[in-house]
Amino acid sequence: MTRDAVGRAVADAHRREWAAVLAATVRVTRDLDRAEECVQDAYAAALEAWTRAGVPARPGAWLTTAARHNALDVVRRDRTQRAKLHLLVEPAESGPGSTSRPDDRLRLVFLCCHPALAREAQIALTLRLVCGVPVPDVAQAFLVPETTMAARVTRAKKKIAASRIPFRMPTDGELPARLDAVLTVIHLLFTTGHTAPAGPALTRDDLAGRAVDLARMLHDQLPREREVTGLLALLLANHARRATRTAADGSLLLLEEQDRSMWDAAAVAEADALVVRALRGGAPGRFALQAAIAALHATAPTYDDTDWDQILVLYDALLRCWPTPVVALNRAVAVAMVDGPAAGLAEIEALEGDPRLTGYRYLPAAKADLLRRLGRGSEAAAAYQRAITLTANEAERGYLTGRLAELPTNGTSVG
Repeated sequence: MTRDAVGRAVADAHRREWAAVLAATVRVTRDLDRAEECVQDAYAAALEAWTRAGVPARPGAWLTTAARHNALDVVRRDRTQRAKLHLLVEPAESGPGSTSRPDDRLRLVFLCCHPALAREAQIALTLRLVCGVPVPDVAQAFLVPETTMAARVTRAKKKIAASRIPFRMPTDGELPARLDAVLTVIHLLFTTGHTAPAGPALTRDDLAGRAVDLARMLHDQLPREREVTGLLALLLANHARRATRTAADGSLLLLEEQDRSMWDAAAVAEADALVVRALRGGAPGRFALQAAIAALHATAPTYDDTDWDQILVLYDALLRCWPTPVVALNRAVAVAMVDGPAAGLAEIEALEGDPRLTGYRYLPAAKADLLRRLGRGSEAAAAYQRAITLTANEAERGYLTGRLAELPTNGTSVG
């Protein structure tokens, strides 16, 4: 096998197996930093060993065994390790040569999203430890210097050590609150990839794909948790459109402009089935409701066939369940589609005084669109200009600039 082919196999194993291999290694080292080093060494060794002997049938098992052997060597060299444990690890139920139990990866996710850590640290640790994303790439994704992100990750690990946060699943009583934090972090990772905060490209598909992988892993382990099901459905329904959200030149394409025949039909069908399950058995949560909205968009044969009345009903339920100004803004767009742009504009103008939306670029962008549809050109221009100043993503800026240019140059209202 060529070295390039092995490199692709190692990269695939890194994406699929990193969390499981790291979780198994933590059980030996009981130290996050040491475990990371042992796993990185195992992946480096795989590149050489698999080039000579071929890719094993079970790459994850090979990597886990290699990493844990590295870890055992580290522990033997440092007999004081057990006196200065950084994690309270539950006793392993299997021998050191076996792979990690399925829920070990979940333990790692819940460790990264522990409420003792700040949200920024939760996201950084999840990307670094669970996804194996290098610190420079994490820094680039969140638009901070590499040194800042490295310090953030280091502080989070020290907080875990100082607080003696255990490497275990939450108890039944802890699970609801802890699970919501995990779901929120995965959703934030996806939204950061789905529409990048800044830069030349609209999306960061690598981050969005990582989030989908995490959501699927979580669902595999907690299939009866309706909000977990809802999150996976939400991400699949949105990620199914990734190939059609920009034109060949990188410019933004709105939902009504996208070629639906190019959407991932299998992902849309899976999302739709998951939504049905997530909505059963009582009042749905925020992720299930968002998934239901996304599924209605994804399953409509054409944009004109979108069931806006049902979407508005779902936004009403979502606003009751999760009363945030962003939900209210999205609901206002649905109101405009059902009752007309004037009704939607009234809803948006009522939100303009909310300080939580200060600097939120989608508020003036949505207002500008409704003003344009109402023929109020000069007001639309001012709103577009405001949205442009708040937008750092070049694809979005290009779209807004184009819309602004389409308005009459004299600043009067459109007839």
